[in-house]
Amino acid sequence: MTQAAPTDLEIAEILAEAARAVILPYFRNPELVAENKQADGFDPVTEADRAAEAAMRDILMHHRPDDAILGEEFGARPGTSGRTWVLDPIDGTRGFLSGTPTWGVLIALSEANGPVLGIIDQPYTQERFIGAPGLAVLDGPRGRVALSTRSTETLDRAILFSTFPEVGTPEERAGFQAVAEQVRLTRYGMDCYAYALLAAGQIDLVIEAGLNAYDIQAPIAVIEAAGGMVTDWQGGPVHEGGRVLAAANATLHAAALEILRRT
Repeated sequence: MTQAAPTDLEIAEILAEAARAVILPYFRNPELVAENKQADGFDPVTEADRAAEAAMRDILMHHRPDDAILGEEFGARPGTSGRTWVLDPIDGTRGFLSGTPTWGVLIALSEANGPVLGIIDQPYTQERFIGAPGLAVLDGPRGRVALSTRSTETLDRAILFSTFPEVGTPEERAGFQAVAEQVRLTRYGMDCYAYALLAAGQIDLVIEAGLNAYDIQAPIAVIEAAGGMVTDWQGGPVHEGGRVLAAANATLHAAALEILRRT
């Protein structure tokens, strides 16, 4: 009997498992060395980043040779299917270097209008946040549980996250700060894990600027599957990156968006 070809979701999970196996031996390893990709500032990359993306690309070349690939470390590979696998092997390399479990492996399958499937995988905590048509789940130490965003409707009851206190340019910082002044609690430094927490119903908003496609496509798929909204600061599509507003529901999204547009 001929074995059925793996589904897209099965491929995504195979990719996540491969990345886990490659990355974990490097985590909290005192011999890990980071290179700086940025002339002014610090944008680290490690052997773990490159090895994990290479492993995922090898799998895609075997199982999905007609699909394009976009990865943070090795760039774009064209395809003929009209579909693109978008990979960030370690989103949050600064956190990875620091030993915090707030980084993650981001895997998305994108079509013309954006991502249709996404995974945020945290190998160390063994949490895998999955978003796909008709599916929003967390597989982790407590088994499989459904993902569902919060129903918070007013900013004064909301919890807001961003990775960097500076957010972006001074103008972008001003927009973020205008929202932060209205919420109950603002926290920083979680990288992709903040988006996972939003999908899991733990927080309400994530606002960031300067993101790339590989930073946001997997979170978009997971959050939207869980009932949330992700747009740019004008309410438009953001799967190509830029300024991101992720919200638990449409009401909260509208309230934050009004402030961002105004400022």
